[in-house]
Amino acid sequence: MTVATRPEELEPARRAVAIGTFDGVHRGHRRVLEAAQDAAGLRATVVTFDPHPRAFFGMPVQLLSTLERRLELLDAAGVADVLVVRFDEELAALEPETFAQAYLRGIGAEVVTAGDGFRFGRNRRGDLALLEQLGFDVRRVPLVESVSSSHIRKLLATGDVGHAAELLGRPAEVEGIVVMGDQRGRLLGFPTANLDVPPELLVPALGIYAGWTMGHRTAISIGTNPHYGGTERRVEGHLLDFDGDLYGRRMVFELWERLRSEASFSSEAELIEAIDRDVAQTRMAARPG
Repeated sequence: MTVATRPEELEPARRAVAIGTFDGVHRGHRRVLEAAQDAAGLRATVVTFDPHPRAFFGMPVQLLSTLERRLELLDAAGVADVLVVRFDEELAALEPETFAQAYLRGIGAEVVTAGDGFRFGRNRRGDLALLEQLGFDVRRVPLVESVSSSHIRKLLATGDVGHAAELLGRPAEVEGIVVMGDQRGRLLGFPTANLDVPPELLVPALGIYAGWTMGHRTAISIGTNPHYGGTERRVEGHLLDFDGDLYGRRMVFELWERLRSEASFSSEAELIEAIDRDVAQTRMAARPG
């Protein structure tokens, strides 16, 4: 998959363009992608935005995926090319006709696919009807009932990773770079990879989860280590049947099942017994989605 940041970086081609933010690349987004891929004889291309437009306008948004992960998911979905458009003051001020000429006509778009509610251009004046008036073959994609990034965020905020996976069409995830932790897990016999999660990324509700990363089932803790009086939220995973150095690596944790709430124990022996149970449940967990 080719990734470009300016229209001229893409080779000339007749294109079917799926346009949107695509945060999380959930089931509804994939309908938009499939509509572009179904346009015979045209190169399936995505036009997306970074940062998230809502964040640019000062409305906080917890993202379901980083840009890097979004591109990986688009690649896995079979997209040929992606144009990542920087959302800044200059872009926000563009009249929708100017945007369409520069970023759609400019890359050879003939077909444009998007969700019914897609808006673009200055003051969000542009819509799919305008694109039709400008001569594009517009394929409107109805919203998939109950499937939206905002709904998925609400589910993850409560730890409901099972229902979130149904809407995503894959397990929920959290990602980051492995950094040095307190080393307590290693001393207890359960070494963990501690993630430095990007601040804009949504982290699901505190708790213990069964999951997966790097080909290994993983017992994942999202919490503050209350047994040791911690206050800082941390995301750490114990990779089952793994031994190696992970520091500095980017890792994506799949969250398969929420096992329990985090807790404080009367002794380290009780804590170890609880972790043993978490590991056993992780071995039995089924991948959702």
